[in-house]
Amino acid sequence: MAAQSSHGIQTLLEAEKEASKIVSKARNFRVQRLKEARTEAAKEIEILKAQKKEEFELFEAEHKESSDLDKVKADTEAIIVTINEAFVENKSKVTDRLLSVVTNVQPTIHKNFKRS
Repeated sequence: MAAQSSHGIQTLLEAEKEASKIVSKARNFRVQRLKEARTEAAKEIEILKAQKKEEFELFEAEHKESSDLDKVKADTEAIIVTINEAFVENKSKVTDRLLSVVTNVQPTIHKNFKRS
């Protein structure tokens, strides 16, 4: 009976070792799979980053306002030139008119003035 019980214990120990090996293999497989998943995720992230960067560059190129900005600058310069020309042309007229208004004063009594 001792041999039989010793044989049963031996069988249980072998089964436990086998189960331990299976669990160890499963853990190693899980760790390996996690590493692979991280690597795949990193690759997908890099691909997505590149794709989004390209989309952004296209969007930026489409909406870049450099041509609009150049047009606005050109329009502004044209307006400034027109204003300067009008200033040079009308400077003497405005000066003469101001001088005539200031020097030709015609005193009048204010309409609200009441003589007491």
